Formats: sequence, C-alpha cells, structure tokens
Amino acid sequence: MKSQILVLLMLLLVSCAPQATPGPDTAVTSPPGDTMPTNEPSTNPFAPQPTDTDLLRGNVYINEASLIIRESFPPQISLTLAGDLPTPCNQLRVQINTPDPENKILVDAYSVSDPDRVCTQVLQPFEESIDLGRFPTGHYSVWVNGEQAGEFDT
Repeated sequence: MKSQILVLLMLLLVSCAPQATPGPDTAVTSPPGDTMPTNEPSTNPFAPQPTDTDLLRGNVYINEASLIIRESFPPQISLTLAGDLPTPCNQLRVQINTPDPENKILVDAYSVSDPDRVCTQVLQPFEESIDLGRFPTGHYSVWVNGEQAGEFDT
C-alpha cells in the first residue's frame, strides 16, 4: 500500500513539473538576391478609398517630408509627412506608386472632404508615418507631390 501511495505521489509531482519546451530557431539566413520581395508595404491607412469618388479632392500642405530607414534586412523604409489639411473636415490620402524605371517612387498626397458638410475654415495640422515597404537592391529616390523627400540604398 505504501509503495502505491509513493508511486502515486511521484506521478503527481512529475505531472506538475515544468515541461521543457524547445527554444526558437535562432538561425538567421538571408534570401538570395533574386528572391527578394519587390515592394510589400503594410496596409497604408491613408490609401485612396472606394468611397472617395463621392468626396471632393483638395490640397494638402506639406511642411516636411522625410524618410526613416530602419536598419534591418531587408531595410524597411517609412515616409514621414508633416503639414496641414485645409480644414478639420478634410481627410489625408496618400497614393504610393511602385518605383519607375529610374527607381523613383512617386507619392501623391492630397485630401478629400464631403462637399455637403459645413466646416470651420482653419488649417488642421498632421504628422504621419507611412510604411513604403521593402525593395530589391538598388538606389531609390522618393518624391512627394513633385518634391524630393529623400533617397535610400538597399
């Protein structure tokens, strides 16, 4: 009887012991150059929307446009825009185009608003950061509304 209780206690203790879990695979490898993703930006929260056809397109006043280059592999590039929308009722839209043959990335920033909505005529400041994605090896330049925001190499 004592041996059965002893065996039962040992099984109980073993079942409560922490389980050894395998650690994460820490091996880091780089993909071959020809399999590098071309441009996979995360979802652009300021991308044009299907409902924008019912809205009035307007200006956006860019005071500063700059690039943030994260030192990762592959490098991750973000565009920071700071400026003003024409009114608090205007919404920012940013259309990011794929690189052209000269590796220029053209970005079109504008605003949209409901033409039937009455709004205070005062500038609405904004500052936003938008992920541009990852790019194959090369030298790139980013242009926002016809002005160069910066350059980067991958």
